[in-house]
Amino acid sequence: MKKKILIINGPNLNLLGKREAVHYGKTTFEGLKKECENHAKKIGIEIEFKQTNIEGEIVSLIQKSDNNYDGLIINAAGYTHTSVSILDALKIIKIPSIELHISNIHSREEFRHKSLISSAVKGIICGFGTKGYLMAIDGLINLIEKK
Repeated sequence: MKKKILIINGPNLNLLGKREAVHYGKTTFEGLKKECENHAKKIGIEIEFKQTNIEGEIVSLIQKSDNNYDGLIINAAGYTHTSVSILDALKIIKIPSIELHISNIHSREEFRHKSLISSAVKGIICGFGTKGYLMAIDGLINLIEKK
């Protein structure tokens, strides 16, 4: 059976290609989604690519992921630095998860240096632009296969 991964994208990531190209590049959200889908197809896995600006929806997606996916990738965006609820949801699930950021959060504003969710995930990828998504997919498959 094919491995299935959920990729959750938080607030404002739907505006990729329109915002702060210096941090996020020029790839659009739809372009990123298609790139991830093509990569998944090439390596023989399924992905589901979600985006929401609403914190509670992210929590619900995480909670439902345990029974429906083999692994989870989360780019919580601004909620990375503020959401205890997302942290708690990530702590509950049993599937492996990876935290992902397009920019290097440690080289940006001081408030972005602290991630509340890092302690609940198996790995963190940041600073590789949208290519970090492909790295996260490959890394997560590695974690799933070791499980």
